[in-house]
Amino acid sequence: MERVGVDPMDGAVEARKWLRPLWPGGDVNFGDRLFRLITAAFAAGGVLTLAAMALQMTRASALSLSHFGFGFVVGTKWDPVRELFGALPFIYGTLVSSLLALVIAVPISLGVAVYLAELAPRWITRPLGFVVELLAAIPSVVYGLWGIFVLAPWLRETVQPPLAQAFGFLPLFRGTPRGFGMLAGGLILAIMILPTIASVSRDVMRAVPNIYREGALALGATRWETVWAAVFPAARSGIVGATILGLGRALGETMAVTMVIGNRGEISSSLFAPSATMASVIANEYTEAASDLYLAALSELGLLLFAVTVLLNVIARLLVWRVGRLPGGAGRA
Repeated sequence: MERVGVDPMDGAVEARKWLRPLWPGGDVNFGDRLFRLITAAFAAGGVLTLAAMALQMTRASALSLSHFGFGFVVGTKWDPVRELFGALPFIYGTLVSSLLALVIAVPISLGVAVYLAELAPRWITRPLGFVVELLAAIPSVVYGLWGIFVLAPWLRETVQPPLAQAFGFLPLFRGTPRGFGMLAGGLILAIMILPTIASVSRDVMRAVPNIYREGALALGATRWETVWAAVFPAARSGIVGATILGLGRALGETMAVTMVIGNRGEISSSLFAPSATMASVIANEYTEAASDLYLAALSELGLLLFAVTVLLNVIARLLVWRVGRLPGGAGRA
């Protein structure tokens, strides 16, 4: 006698038929779809968090935005007693210290990246790269303490007096050598952004296809000429992206700069003079803000810093992504 059974697959087929309107695209795996939705929610959470931060800072600075308008950005007076707030000295200090850090850090970072990506023996590439990346893991307050006890005295006693004597006719090197000031802030920022620029530049150079190197070497180019004529042009946009990433970190750095820059809200052409950045003034004065307008002005400083940092990071990621699309990138020949 033949037994008539029920095929368990019939239920699965029926379930898929019912799920098709909910999961377009034909036959689907419910677990895969659920996993995709959960991970998409996590990804959207980051975007929503960023948007929520921007919204909250805009709301917190609404009083300052309506009271000062564009005058807040171009104003030079920062007087909490009279409730006169102008951000230009802090914008100036942020930009100058960050650009000074780039001037110092970019050549050194590119030298490190070229050595690790093109010239170093393989047995030393990984440990040396790890040491360079380890610089990024040091807390900024440690950099600040090192700046107070080592960097600032060294600048005051060893570096700034000869610079003032030799180049004192230039506005950049006039004034009393104090150690603390714009030069100290730029130097400590340069040390902090060096691992970021070096690591990203190294990875970008490794992504350059080997056929570029082989073609240059086949034409008789030396190792240095190969790097200069073949690798650098192909990796240019990625190196620029790495530089902008470093600039983004320099713009937002707080503790280390606060501890060595001098914290004086003035615009001075001298690198020896004390200055202040948007991040440092927020860290120094937020707990002391006694009025609503004072709090709103500090929040508007944070909003400006947030907007500049996000914009620079987006540009940097796009430039690095452009290099990553090069076909055949697989390291040095």
